[in-house]
Amino acid sequence: MGETADRVLGGCRIALLIVTAVIQVGLSLPLVSGTASGSAFAALGAVLVVAAFWVLRGRAVPWPAAMPMAVVVLAASAIATWAVPSGELFGERHWVFGLAGWHLLVLLLDRPVAAVVALGAQLALTLARLVASAPTDRFEIGGVVIVGLSVITFQVATLALVRVVNRRAGEATEALLERDRLAHRKALAEQQEADQKSRFAGQLGATLPLLAGLADRTLDPRDEVVRQRCALAATQLRRLFAENDDVPDPLMHEVSACVDLAERRGLTVTVAVSGEPAPVPTAVRRELTGPLMTALVAARSQARVSVLRTGDEIRVAAITDGEPDARPNGSGAVDVEWHALGERSWMEAKWRSRPN
Repeated sequence: MGETADRVLGGCRIALLIVTAVIQVGLSLPLVSGTASGSAFAALGAVLVVAAFWVLRGRAVPWPAAMPMAVVVLAASAIATWAVPSGELFGERHWVFGLAGWHLLVLLLDRPVAAVVALGAQLALTLARLVASAPTDRFEIGGVVIVGLSVITFQVATLALVRVVNRRAGEATEALLERDRLAHRKALAEQQEADQKSRFAGQLGATLPLLAGLADRTLDPRDEVVRQRCALAATQLRRLFAENDDVPDPLMHEVSACVDLAERRGLTVTVAVSGEPAPVPTAVRRELTGPLMTALVAARSQARVSVLRTGDEIRVAAITDGEPDARPNGSGAVDVEWHALGERSWMEAKWRSRPN
């Protein structure tokens, strides 16, 4: 329910503990008389002191301790109730009735069902004492029932109020957390949009000189080097578009974008994928697919691409029948290897999510 809700509930426990202590010492102590009544009073005081060990630390009384102490409270209530003369039930000398209920709330505030059952048991014990006294005055019986139900109803209402406050505090905390999550997602989306615009601007900045050279005929489109530069620029733009798509497997989506443009140039490309999709940061995906683009652009007629995902490692490899003029290296996160296999070229980009 959140840290705020826990603090609110902890404050309610402490407030209830203080109120119960004030009622016991300030209102009930002057009314205690007799050995049985004094023993019940001492037992209730001991329960309150033990419960304070957890309550003052902002914690609920644990169930293994709360259950036997609730039994002690009910037993003390029964002893003090039977010590009251039959004609004074729910009068001034019957100090234990309302007090015991507050003790039960201190112990069972976090367990509303058990608290209501305990309060009902206390009322039943008192009614049993009333029946045993065999009252004959209907007005006396009615008065006793009204007073008893009034006290229990007030205590149950207090329990319900605390639970409502706690629930509202939890809902308020969830609303604040959701607002923070939305603000974070908005900021992240804005940052991603800014990064995307920056990458588009950077890519267009690198592509514009190529387009300008083709436009003013300083570059010959029949030149193989120029054609490779054009193919690489097109592949980079296509992969950049794919990077912003919302798909279940972004890495394979971007690899497929690179392969798609290679196939449009007439290459025969086979793709092999092994392993389950795994989350890969955007920057890492760029470094994994960057060498792949270079390898595919250098291919003359065919290429074989493989994506291997095993545990915390991802490998993107390509074997082509062409040798690139420049071989991009990896960064600290991605290792890239290039090897010449006769007339073929082999490339592998490797990333480990948990570096050794």
